Amino acid sequence: MLKVNNLHASVGDKEILKGINLEVKAGEVHAIMGPNGSGKSTLASVLAGNEKFTVTAGSVEFEGDNLLELNIEERSRRGLFLGFQYPVEIPGVTMANFMKLAVNEQRKARGLEPLSAAEYLKMMREKSAIVELDSKLTARAVNEGFSGGEKKKNEIFQMAMLEPKLAILDETDSGLDIDALRIVATGVTRLKTKENATVVITHYQRLLDYIVPDYVHVLYKGRIIYTGDKSLALKLEKEGYDWLINDYKEE
Repeated sequence: MLKVNNLHASVGDKEILKGINLEVKAGEVHAIMGPNGSGKSTLASVLAGNEKFTVTAGSVEFEGDNLLELNIEERSRRGLFLGFQYPVEIPGVTMANFMKLAVNEQRKARGLEPLSAAEYLKMMREKSAIVELDSKLTARAVNEGFSGGEKKKNEIFQMAMLEPKLAILDETDSGLDIDALRIVATGVTRLKTKENATVVITHYQRLLDYIVPDYVHVLYKGRIIYTGDKSLALKLEKEGYDWLINDYKEE
């Protein structure tokens, strides 16, 4: 589904990604961990098409197409979703209207008819139940006045509504209490199918108690320096990153 080969990316003169190699197949869950400043959020932003970053080398294939040639809107239409670490507020635009436009744009891209009002409301009720999102919030402006937990629930609600092929979740667990973490993570797990894939960027193993990864990658200084199974996250939680970093030699 996703093939990242020797990806380099910069902001201005500062190189942040220094040769990322990653392959994600349908049905898989990948976790990316690493110290602060290692390039985790930059990788998510580059894959999503954030124009702040410049790709200087390497390639990214998404379902056989050159992802780097597609603009942000086209990446979304193809089924790429990014859950933000810090979801933004959109004053004056209600959640219901925002998601109806987004869902029908996705359906249009897939050659489907737009949903009727009744169909859309039914879908919205079903999907909001997955993350226990209060129905009153969908009548409010996007993320405006939402608590941190509500914003993160809202991200997963949007993911449920859009049914992406590949979801990239950038520190979705940050700032969540235990109950909100459980609800958000359980929602992500319920959305997993054999046809889609998820990349979870996190600092903490606790999220991976709920979203069980097939692979755990350690990102350090712009490169993936180690890959293991879910037990790696437990080891990192217990021992930190020093045992890996001390053995790492920059090329």
